[in-house]
Amino acid sequence: MPSFRLAICQLRVQADKEENLARAREMILEAADNGARIVLLPEMFNCPYEDDCFAPYAETYPDGPSFKMLASTAAAAGVYLFGGSLPERDGERLFNACFVYGPDGKLLARHRKVHLFDVTLDTLTFRESATFAAGDTPTLVPTPLGKVGVAICYDIRFPELARLMVLQGAEIFVVPAAFNTVTGPAHWELLLRARAVDNQVFVAGAAPARNRHRRYETYGHSAVVDPWGSVIARAGAEEMILYAELDLDRVRDVRQKLPLLMNRRPDIYG
Repeated sequence: MPSFRLAICQLRVQADKEENLARAREMILEAADNGARIVLLPEMFNCPYEDDCFAPYAETYPDGPSFKMLASTAAAAGVYLFGGSLPERDGERLFNACFVYGPDGKLLARHRKVHLFDVTLDTLTFRESATFAAGDTPTLVPTPLGKVGVAICYDIRFPELARLMVLQGAEIFVVPAAFNTVTGPAHWELLLRARAVDNQVFVAGAAPARNRHRRYETYGHSAVVDPWGSVIARAGAEEMILYAELDLDRVRDVRQKLPLLMNRRPDIYG
C-alpha cells in the first residue's frame, strides 16, 4: 500500500463555540488541500476543557452544530475525519466522545472515553466522572488506509485498551487529548511512544494549542510516532497543522523483524 498523509489540527480552543467550529472547518479544509487523507482534531475541540463548560456546550447526535460541521466538512474535504472529542448528550447522561466521519460525510464510528480523568495532582484536581459517564467499548475504524483504533486522552495510559485494539487488527492509534502543563511535559510524548513500541503501530496524538488565558492550560505538542517508537512529526505549543507521512509497510516490517505479537504468552497472562 502506498504511503498517505495524516494531519493533526492543533486548534486553539476559545470560549466561543461558533468560532471553534469555524476555525476547525478552516483547518480541516486546509489539511485536505495539502494532501491529508486522515485528519484529526483535539479533545474538546468545540469547548474549553473545563468542567463547568461541558454541560452547556453538550450536543445530541445528530442534530448539534458540531456534528453537522464534522459531517459536512468531511464530505467537502473528502477525508477520514476523527472529530477529536466533544461533550455528547445522550438522554440524562453526558459522554466525552469522538465521532468519526468518512469522505462521504457519513458517520463511521463513535468512541466514548473509557477511562475518565479523575486525578489529584499537586497543582491540579480534576474529576471527569462528576460530569461524564464512561464508555465501555474499544473502538476500531476500518478504512481503506488501514484499521484505526481510537483512544481519548487518559485512555492512552492504559495499555490493556491499546492491546485489545491491536489484537483486533489496529495498525494506527489516534489519540485526541488535552494533556495539561503538569502531565504533558512529563508523560505525553512518553506515552505516545510507549504505546507505539508496545503494539508496533503508528500513534498520532492530537492536542489543542496552548491557551494561557484558560483556567485549565493545555500543553499542545501534538505528535506522530512510528511503530519503532521514533517521533516522525512534532508540534510546539502554538496553533498549527501538523503533517506526517504514514506507510503501513513500516508496521509489517517492524512486526516481522521484532515479532512481539507472535511471541506473546497469553497462556500465562490469565
